[in-house]
Amino acid sequence: MANPLYDELFGKHAGKDTPFLHMPDGALWTHDQFLKMAAQMAHAIVATGLVSGDRLAAQVEKSPQALALYAACAQTGVIFLPLNTAYTGTELAYFIENSGARLVVCDPLKENTLSPIAADLGARVLTLDAKGCGSFNDATVGQPQEFTPVNRTADDLAAFLYTSGTTGRSKGAMLSQGNLLSNARTLADLWRFTDRDVLLHALPIFHTHGLFVATNIVLSTGGSMIWLPKFDTDALITHMPQATALMGVPTFYARLLADNRFTAGLTAHMRLFVSGSAPMLADTHHAFEARTGQRILERYGMTETNMNTSNPFDGERRPGTVGFPLPDVELKITDPDTGSQVPQGDIGVIEVRGPNVFQGYWQMPEKTAEELRADGFFITGDLARMDEDGYVHIVGRGKDLIISGGFNIYPKELEVVLNQQPGVLESAVIGLPHPDFGEAPVAVLVADGPQDLDMTTISGAVAKTLARFKHPAHYVQIPELPRNTMGKVQKNVLRDVYGELLQTDPGA
Repeated sequence: MANPLYDELFGKHAGKDTPFLHMPDGALWTHDQFLKMAAQMAHAIVATGLVSGDRLAAQVEKSPQALALYAACAQTGVIFLPLNTAYTGTELAYFIENSGARLVVCDPLKENTLSPIAADLGARVLTLDAKGCGSFNDATVGQPQEFTPVNRTADDLAAFLYTSGTTGRSKGAMLSQGNLLSNARTLADLWRFTDRDVLLHALPIFHTHGLFVATNIVLSTGGSMIWLPKFDTDALITHMPQATALMGVPTFYARLLADNRFTAGLTAHMRLFVSGSAPMLADTHHAFEARTGQRILERYGMTETNMNTSNPFDGERRPGTVGFPLPDVELKITDPDTGSQVPQGDIGVIEVRGPNVFQGYWQMPEKTAEELRADGFFITGDLARMDEDGYVHIVGRGKDLIISGGFNIYPKELEVVLNQQPGVLESAVIGLPHPDFGEAPVAVLVADGPQDLDMTTISGAVAKTLARFKHPAHYVQIPELPRNTMGKVQKNVLRDVYGELLQTDPGA
């Protein structure tokens, strides 16, 4: 019998009394204790009637038990569907119906909301809270602490991850065992992880970054994790002396830098800081290196592919770039209209092919055909260019491209200039309907402090730097940019809020 995902990430650690999860309160889970719990969960899943290929949807708080649920699904061949804990009942109804999930595991506080929804869709609901208690945990009591994994192959599905759905319906990306394992193997090697590493884990585990990158790498190498329920500056600073690596989003690093306790001494024994899920400002890179003497390693991935590129472990980690394609990933930048590769240095759409690329969108063959070419290249929708040294520079999403009066405007180009202006903490440039130009750029700015920004000075600096057609038609100051749980700026929210702005005030 063989089950690659379970065998390579979990099963090989059976019987090991080595540390796996260090809890904030000092409690410790060994690899063996964790696997015994996962085996009991696997028996509980089978007892509900689920079989290999069925779907289990989980909307639960981060805990050792929540992670063991992933291991239990791997053992049973059940497809794991982790869901953002912020999703509402209406959103969950769509995911349950679309996926055909037969079992939903949720927090007890959401049971009353979810039970009637699930019942209407033919699914059963069990509960699991942040402390590992609930009806699902009750179902594991007395179950055997060993489970024979169901026979699976690398091509069999392991998980569904739903895209954010900022445009149209969320799509269920089908990820195979091989998709998940390829990234774990490649990144563990590329980033030099070993069984001696202790990863400071403060990411959510309903997302590819926290679950299928951070966790899988540690599992593949037999290391351990400091298992924090969420990002908290105090907690990261408290536990960093016991860690060797941190994976986070740019917000993590910006908030650490804002704390005077975050010093070179605190990070002296850390060997790796990784950032992703959203672009990092070059200023953050430079400030981090100046403070700690260490360079953040930025990489690029997405729901459908896990990781595609990485800055080098050795060599220059170039701020403002996401590095080079992974060793087993082919990457090309193409013309969005023709699909032909553009000259090096030109902007186009990233396409990738490799063992990390998903198998398609669940029950959406037309959408799959639109984005996944017959030759295996996935059209990411991300706009980028490759510089003369081969580093990939992300310049935005295709849907964020602004076409004003027939000219293409890439928001990233404007944002780089805006972020360099005195008093500006960060910016987001969006395209809004314009009565003359079709659409025009609008700059949304956040100040680095309580003061009002001098928009005249800022617009003057833009005018000296960029061509006239790229100038924002309007400048707006807000307290903070809207972000999703992974720190990505939600430009769709900004477009909704300011959608009519230029209809009444077209600006310049």
